[in-house]
Amino acid sequence: METPNQFVQWLRSVAPYIHAFRGKTFVVAFPGELVTAGALPVLAQDLSLLVALDIRVVIVHGSRPQVAEQLALRNVEGRFHNGIRITDTAALECAKEAAGELRLDIEAAFSQGLPNTPMAHAAIRIISGNFVTARPLGVIDGVDLELTGMPRKIAAETIHAILATDSPVLLSPLGFSPTGEAFNLTMEDVAVSAAIALHADKLVFITETPMMLDEGGAEIRELSSHQAEAVLQAGFLPADAAFYLQHAIKACNSGVPRAHIVPFEMDGSALLELFTHDGVGTMISHENLESLRRATIEDVGGIIKLIEPLEADGTLVKRGRELIEREIDQFSVIEHDGVIFGCAALYPFPESKMGEMACLTVNPDVQTQGDGERILKHVENRARAAGLKQLFVLTTRTSHWFQKRGFKPATVDALPKDRQHMYNWQRKSQVLIKSL
Repeated sequence: METPNQFVQWLRSVAPYIHAFRGKTFVVAFPGELVTAGALPVLAQDLSLLVALDIRVVIVHGSRPQVAEQLALRNVEGRFHNGIRITDTAALECAKEAAGELRLDIEAAFSQGLPNTPMAHAAIRIISGNFVTARPLGVIDGVDLELTGMPRKIAAETIHAILATDSPVLLSPLGFSPTGEAFNLTMEDVAVSAAIALHADKLVFITETPMMLDEGGAEIRELSSHQAEAVLQAGFLPADAAFYLQHAIKACNSGVPRAHIVPFEMDGSALLELFTHDGVGTMISHENLESLRRATIEDVGGIIKLIEPLEADGTLVKRGRELIEREIDQFSVIEHDGVIFGCAALYPFPESKMGEMACLTVNPDVQTQGDGERILKHVENRARAAGLKQLFVLTTRTSHWFQKRGFKPATVDALPKDRQHMYNWQRKSQVLIKSL
């Protein structure tokens, strides 16, 4: 942060997420490629911060490159069918050795505690165990996958009890059958099964794949599960990205509210994805995260926080909490993932068939994304539904913005009589009117 003020503004901007995430359960999964790239110590620091913020964290690691390395050391060639490893006895031994080594590396990363580092004063006790019951995948397309399996059951009650002690839980891509057999699993299957069984609030894949792009090359920031299925069917995604997306869709369709696919190439990508409005990856939800709707009494606090800076600099007329509570039915809000980023109020004057749009405000961090335009359209639709023929605004600083959207300058005399009597001649607000 270049200035103390920037730090304060940043901390205030992440506070709603901190409050919203407290006590929630996140399943965070990452591939073995992240460890190979040397990114494990930084990820451990970031996940430790989540634990410190009272977020319950379940970690799932992958081990594909580590297993391949072990196979190469033993001069054993890896075998695959449709991208799934065929696990014979030799490959299973390599998977066990890789998982054991990775578990120790992860435990060591969470044991960091040097002064003047993000892990200073942290006392993270990460817990692992035989929490995944598995079964064999069996024969697919006539190919016996041998000791390759899939999760059958997650010990959810045991894991929840551990999470309640503020300890993160570590799951490896291995599972065990009631007969004592071990099976090689995919990290993605374990992560999805854990997220579903634990009723997790988020599933986060920290991936080796770059940011997902659509067919035109634009970044894919947010998808509903239905939109994500359409993207998969279109077939333009690289195979690895499609594999992650397929599992994210499965999680969301099975009750996990949010799934994130976040490239690990950016430092702190997990924190940026979780604690900023736009994130740095792709978010999949069962429903559209963004909501443009009529306000309720629960939104009063969010509206006040949004408009206070503009009241302080004189852009908006000051409104107390009591006034906003009384007039909450007049307000509309736009929220994203539970955080209010914009609002506006509509005050009808039925006798004149006119309405006043007031208090149009959008969070400065997202003002270039069209939210103001969308709120305006929403208020216009509300006004039409109420039988109003014209919409007017009083503004001291944004007249050009409204004129670009069809509002025309007018005089105070053009306002409804009741509104003329309330006009503040000291503010000398410009009057702009739009026919609906």
